[in-house]
Amino acid sequence: MPRHLPLPTGLGLAMVAGLALALQSRITGTMGQRLDDGLAAALVSFGSGLLVMVLLTLGTRAGRAGASALRGALSRRELPPWYLAAGTIGASLVLGQGVAVGTVGVALFTIALVAGQTVGGLLVDRVGFGAGGRKRLTAPRLAGSVLTLAAVAWAVSAKFTTLGPGAPALLLLPLLAGLFYGFQQAMNGRIGAVAGTPLTPTLTNFAAGTVVLLAAWLIKLPFSPPAHALPHDWWLYSAGPLGIVVVFLSAALVRRIGVLLLGLGGVAGQLVGSVLLDLAFPSPVAAVGTATVLGTALTLIAVVIAAAPWRRNPAPVHASSGRAR
Repeated sequence: MPRHLPLPTGLGLAMVAGLALALQSRITGTMGQRLDDGLAAALVSFGSGLLVMVLLTLGTRAGRAGASALRGALSRRELPPWYLAAGTIGASLVLGQGVAVGTVGVALFTIALVAGQTVGGLLVDRVGFGAGGRKRLTAPRLAGSVLTLAAVAWAVSAKFTTLGPGAPALLLLPLLAGLFYGFQQAMNGRIGAVAGTPLTPTLTNFAAGTVVLLAAWLIKLPFSPPAHALPHDWWLYSAGPLGIVVVFLSAALVRRIGVLLLGLGGVAGQLVGSVLLDLAFPSPVAAVGTATVLGTALTLIAVVIAAAPWRRNPAPVHASSGRAR
């Protein structure tokens, strides 16, 4: 991928990542229902993605060179080793997909995720964790975040009477995953810059996530009934490759268009894709209603408010110019 991308191209690719994430949510949620085990569904998703990434890393020159460069950067302490744990954030997101999507639907899951991403984006900018450095919390960004949370509450409130008693609590899973999503993107971007290819952070993400999910599944195994047999529908195993698309594009784009625009494009893709999925393939327990659609629209408006450059910075004054320009 070229170092400098036209802005429309970068935003378009970010939207593709968001669409892939929405589709991955529906597939993992369906797998969780088929297995009657959301954790097992998340493990299948990450495990299949890890297998593909190992083959891509070993089978491509860029993958092998990236892995070697990452080992060198870690040995020289140019990269904090805990950056390799970024995949645990993705694991929590995929676990939320397997556990919650079948109950609350893709649209509500995505709206909660977007709310977390918006607030998390403010935190990333405030502490200067992203590539763009520290950014002050402006009134529009704070207002956009509050409006996003209000939109989520509106969309979810309409479902309280139709969802099960524990279903609203399930929305905490994507909300918390979204809070840390911006940090994951920033860490992936740093790993990709060190390795020289997005393949390497994609591999480390799936490796870390698979280890965490496998450990959790093994701990849970003696205390719960076994999952149902793996289904034969091939498309239920495409969640892993879709996750590769999400992580690869995010790692490739974050240092080219920044965390803010990457998040904005991804949010747009997620919202559009999730509502379309719930409309085209409605879930009996979480069909799309007016509040969901309007809550999605209000969330999009809130993201624009939070991200738009409402006030331009004045041009810098050079003391050496000697005269006004």
